[in-house]
Amino acid sequence: MTSELIINSTSEEVVIALLQDKRLIELTHESNNKDFSVGDIFLGKVKKIDPAHNAAFISIGHEKDAFLHYHDLGPQIRSLNKFTQEFISGQQKHASLRYFQLLPDTDKHGKISEVLTSGNAIMVQVVKEPISTKGPRITSEVCLAGRYLVLIPFSERVSVSQKIKSKEEKDRLVALIESIRPKNFGVIIRTVAADMPVAELDADLKELSQRWKDCCDRIKANEIPSKLLGEMSRTNVVLRDMLNASFNKIYVNDSLMFEEIKNYIKVIAPEKEKIVELYKKPAAIFENFGVENQIKGLFGKNVTLKSGAYLIIEHTEAMHVVDVNSGGRSKSGSDQESNALQVNLEAAKEIARQLRLRDMGGIIVVDFIDMRLPNNRKLLFDTLRDEMKLDRAKHKILPPSRFGIIQITRERVRPVTNINVVEKCSACMGTGEAKPSILLIDDIENRINYLFKDQNEKGLTLQVHPYVKAYITRGLVSIQLKWYFKYKRWIKIKAESRYHFLEYNFLNERNEEIKVGG
Repeated sequence: MTSELIINSTSEEVVIALLQDKRLIELTHESNNKDFSVGDIFLGKVKKIDPAHNAAFISIGHEKDAFLHYHDLGPQIRSLNKFTQEFISGQQKHASLRYFQLLPDTDKHGKISEVLTSGNAIMVQVVKEPISTKGPRITSEVCLAGRYLVLIPFSERVSVSQKIKSKEEKDRLVALIESIRPKNFGVIIRTVAADMPVAELDADLKELSQRWKDCCDRIKANEIPSKLLGEMSRTNVVLRDMLNASFNKIYVNDSLMFEEIKNYIKVIAPEKEKIVELYKKPAAIFENFGVENQIKGLFGKNVTLKSGAYLIIEHTEAMHVVDVNSGGRSKSGSDQESNALQVNLEAAKEIARQLRLRDMGGIIVVDFIDMRLPNNRKLLFDTLRDEMKLDRAKHKILPPSRFGIIQITRERVRPVTNINVVEKCSACMGTGEAKPSILLIDDIENRINYLFKDQNEKGLTLQVHPYVKAYITRGLVSIQLKWYFKYKRWIKIKAESRYHFLEYNFLNERNEEIKVGG
């Protein structure tokens, strides 16, 4: 399996497409002016204690106060609060916790009013971005994630990813980290740390320690509330968490981001530096790699499968609902049970892909086609579970009910990716009425006359629908040739299959789009 990242950077956002064997698997949007991302650390202020929910509302600069439940405080909240207050007052001058005296852990079943007081400053981290009318969800159990390790201040615990199965490797990693971790910092050893040499792990730990220092240094210099430390860009997070041996190319269309990614890969995987390539072709990067077409086919309400079956995907405030329909597949000669099984298995694979693509979180209810045989229902459940093993978001799948319903819960940390693939008709602008086609050539010629005579353009390229190009260029004395005789300049004609029949556009001699009114 080969993996490629296609990164489309614009002034408003960065869109990252993950392709596996040329198929779109994940699509990530990162706004360039986003203020609240998962992993960001803030110095907030306790605005209100809510005893009824054993929670507090914290001001971190969002229009809606962030929600902090007692269970999200973490056992070392008293130590964190003490450290924060001492850093603000100047009693604590260094980010190192070597000489910091940890306070006892909080009671798991305690009251939030016993720990927090309205008006106090508190260091918190975003775990869920603002969704709909809700503010961010936060935790005060701050952690910093690296390529191989996760650093947890005010802890002494070292734990290893359960996906590392070898007991010998687990013991090696724990012993190694115990020997190099700073005092009063806990560490989680990530799956990718398996078989890594001590130098790699030590470098990752030092980088995380430096980020903690940077975070603490900003406490004094900032007002409350304020951001202390932003998570890395989504691009770098994707690279950090997903880069592996199967990656063979990363294409990016922005020179500054190209250098940023290349420098980041030099740090985390020097042997992969050459897979980063700056995209320079005139065609849009997503169109060139077939991403745009896949987006248009995958993000609508209806998603068609290869067999002719299709999914209907609906989003509500409380949950997401997926309905599996056999469509034309039901006309095949096989019996109803085997037909239902084949459609359901194909749908299960596409549903696992859709959850990642749209980043659908919360409760997902899937209505599969009813099957009578228990073995078939078990095969469907096993297939869906195996397909979702590739999903990095935490999730849980319940076995199918007797009515073919499967319930899935999937971690929701940011709003669902919702792309509108239904476009307003650019020929009629939604009115249902369009300019008569007989006037199209006259309209184009009027624009050519204006661009050559009034705008002094030296050369033009006309982009039109393929049928219109054929009409303009046909015959020995074509319309294109007549324009040449009239204006003494050759006009290039370029076919654009994505254009509707009456759409056209002009490029200048530098291949830049010419904006003309009307």
